[in-house]
Amino acid sequence: MPVRKTRLFVIPNTDDGHPCISEESTNTNNALNFEESFLSKWSPPRYLWRGLSAFILAGQVIIRTLNGKVHWRNTLQQLERVGPRSLGVCLLTSAFVGMAFTIQFVREFTRLGLNRSVGGVLALAFSRELSPVITSIVVAGRIGSAFAAELGTMQVSEQIDTLRVLGSNPIDYLVTPRVIASCVSLPFLTLMCFAVGMASSALLADAVYGVSINIILDSAQRALKSWDIISAMIKSQVFGGIISIVSCAWGVTTLGGAKGVGESTTSAVVLSLVGIFIADFALSCCFFQGAGDSLKNCM
Repeated sequence: MPVRKTRLFVIPNTDDGHPCISEESTNTNNALNFEESFLSKWSPPRYLWRGLSAFILAGQVIIRTLNGKVHWRNTLQQLERVGPRSLGVCLLTSAFVGMAFTIQFVREFTRLGLNRSVGGVLALAFSRELSPVITSIVVAGRIGSAFAAELGTMQVSEQIDTLRVLGSNPIDYLVTPRVIASCVSLPFLTLMCFAVGMASSALLADAVYGVSINIILDSAQRALKSWDIISAMIKSQVFGGIISIVSCAWGVTTLGGAKGVGESTTSAVVLSLVGIFIADFALSCCFFQGAGDSLKNCM
């Protein structure tokens, strides 16, 4: 005589408040069994659900920020951390990148007799590409790694769960302040890096290649438009959001103790850089379709 297989189900909402156990034939649950078997065998790649968590986290940050649920004290602390404490390394990097860029093309321009175009090319290159991208790369390496490491350590040590138990929302307390600080600080850092990069390039061109600073400034003024500065600030805001969201998402999804924290930190920085380059290409395609008109003004 064949044995009839049954499944046991616990139903917690009985009249006396105690759970009861009921039986259900497996013949009526074939679809449920198939679904459970499929889900138990299929597990999405880790990068897939981490990427999905980053999009979900970004949506939650936007919604909660619009609703005014922001921990402003933490936001001010993160603003100081992302802005003033990152200023020195950003300016130093921008200065040397500007001088290296000047060495590459000013000599060729002077040989072709295009001295009056040097300032315009420098201004357009720094405002449209170099300043936003270089600043974001430095911030991703310095601040993005710190965000991922901090939140990853809090996740593996269950400090984030403790915040939930205490009634605090981790997104409001940990994530939103970091996102706001990054999006606000990056545009100002970019403007300062633009000024320092232009200054270092002009000084080098004058000292080494004999291109007068007055000629460089006049050419830059004729080539540069207000939209170039605005687009640089928009780019840097987008880059700041990418850095903070990716770093925080990778931090709060950390698994595996100290080793997992290291892996999350490395992955967060790498993916932030990839996101910056992809976003830079997309925004450049949208913003700068008439680059030739700007260059004509400085000829």
